[in-house]
Amino acid sequence: MKDIELTILMPCLNEEETIEVCINKAIRFLKKNKIKGEVLIADNGSTDNSSLIAKKLGARVVEIKEKGYGSALIGGIKKSLGKYVIMGDCDDSYDFLHLEEFIKKLRSGYDLVMGNRFKGGIAKGAMSFSHRYIGNPFLSFIGRLFFHSQIKDFHCGLRGFNRERILKLNLNCSGMEFASEMVVKAELNDYRICEVPTTLKKDGRTRKPHLRTLRDGWRHLNFLLIHAPNWLFLLPGFVLLLIGLIGTILLFNGKLSITNDFSLGIHSMLYFSSFIIIGFQLCIFSFFAKIYSYRVNLINKLDKVTKKIMNISTIKYFFIGSIFVILGIILTIISLVSWKNVSFGNLEPNTFMPQVILATTSLIVGIQIIFSGFFVGVMNIKQQ
Repeated sequence: MKDIELTILMPCLNEEETIEVCINKAIRFLKKNKIKGEVLIADNGSTDNSSLIAKKLGARVVEIKEKGYGSALIGGIKKSLGKYVIMGDCDDSYDFLHLEEFIKKLRSGYDLVMGNRFKGGIAKGAMSFSHRYIGNPFLSFIGRLFFHSQIKDFHCGLRGFNRERILKLNLNCSGMEFASEMVVKAELNDYRICEVPTTLKKDGRTRKPHLRTLRDGWRHLNFLLIHAPNWLFLLPGFVLLLIGLIGTILLFNGKLSITNDFSLGIHSMLYFSSFIIIGFQLCIFSFFAKIYSYRVNLINKLDKVTKKIMNISTIKYFFIGSIFVILGIILTIISLVSWKNVSFGNLEPNTFMPQVILATTSLIVGIQIIFSGFFVGVMNIKQQ
C-alpha cells in the first residue's frame, strides 16, 4: 500500500443514488491507465447506504465526524495513501473516466492542478444561471485580482494535487470556502498551479444539493477578503486618509466654496478629520493582518514596507506617537487660552473649532501609533 501513486478522493453525504457510478468510473480509469491507486470515500455522516455501496465496490471508506465539505476533504486528504490526490464530488457531475491531464500535470511537477469547467464544457442544466454567469465568474475574478492568480475557475470541485505539498498548507476551512482556501494558500506560498479543461454535467441526484448560494457565496467572498489585507484594509484606508487630509487642510482656514450656492465649512471638516482617523486605522489593520499571516505561516514572505514596520522598535513607535500627542496637547492649550480670553463664554465656531478638531485628531492618531507599537511588539514575541 505504500507504493500507491494516486488516491481518487470523494467527499460523501448521502449519495447512494450516484456513488456507485462514480466509483466504477474511477476504478476503470485506474485500470485503464495502469495506475496503482485507490478510491477513497470520505463519509461525512451519511444516513443512507452510501458507505455500504462504496465498501461493496472495493472503495476504502473513512468516517469524518466533523461536519462540512471542507472537513470531509481535509480528513480524506490526511487519510489518503497516494502521492497524488484527485478530488471530486460523487454526484456524477464530474468525469472520473478522463483524468489523464490531471495525472500528467501532477507527474510533471505541478503542486495543484485545477479543473476548468468553462473551458471543458458545462452541460445544459448542470449549473444554474446565477452560478454560471454571476457567482463563479465574479468570485474567480476577485481571486485573480487579489492574489495575482491565473486560475479562471476558482471553485471547480475536480482538482488534483501533490498530497504532501497540500498538507503543508494547513488547510482548515470546514465549509464550501475550502475550495477557495486551497487555491489562495497555494498562490500565497508560490506553489506551481495550472488548469486543465474538464466537463460538468447535470448531477444524478433527486434531492437538493448541499450548496446554499447566498450563504456559501458569502463565505467564499469573506475568505478572499480577509486573506487580502491590501484590498480589504490598505486601499480603502489610504483613500480615506488622503481625502481626509486634503479636506482638512483646505478647510482649516475657512470655508471652501464649491459653487455660488454651495460651500463646505466647519461641519465638513469634522467629517474629513474622521476620515483621517478611520483611514489611518484601516492602514494599520492591513499591516497587522500581514504580520499575523506571516507569523502563522499563511504567507512565506513580507513586502518591504511591512517588514520595516515589523522591525521598528516599540520606543520608536512611542516617540513618533508622542509627537502627535504633544501637538494635540499644544493645540488644546491654545484653544483653552482662546476660550479663557472671552471669559469662557461663547466662541465663534468657524474660528475656534478648526483648532479643536485638529487637536483631537492629532491626539487620537498619536495614541493609535503608540499602542500600535505595543501590539506589533506582542506579535513579534517568538514562541518557545
